[in-house]
Amino acid sequence: MYEHLLVPVDGGDLSQKSMDHAIGLAKMLGARITGFTAEPPLPVMVVETAAVAYDVETFQEHERRCEEHARELLGGFAEQARHAGVEFDGQFVITDNVEQAIVDAAQEHGCDLIVMATHGRHGLDALIHGSLTKSVLAHSEVPLLVLH
Repeated sequence: MYEHLLVPVDGGDLSQKSMDHAIGLAKMLGARITGFTAEPPLPVMVVETAAVAYDVETFQEHERRCEEHARELLGGFAEQARHAGVEFDGQFVITDNVEQAIVDAAQEHGCDLIVMATHGRHGLDALIHGSLTKSVLAHSEVPLLVLH
């Protein structure tokens, strides 16, 4: 049925729920997992009315910190998956469009199911905070398993 799961993680409680569920599902199905995380780019620096560029060292340091954080998140996930006997690969990107990065990663890596957990926000809370999961659902051609 499903052979390759994409599981976006950010280190929060919902990520752990997604990881646990995806590992159990992958083990049961004999599927493999691609863990995925997206790190934010450096914010635009504005001084008075003009944008100011960062120096090369600042960009390099930011990329190093993003990669270190991603390795930490995905390394723990990889350890859990391998302990359960599930094949695992980790991927990360630096982007300010996380929803699209998830959709793109699922297609690029040939995943046939995305596994995500949601806060289940409703009404004004959902309007104010938005929903990453709803956005992925709206834009992905790959099926999405939503955990609540």
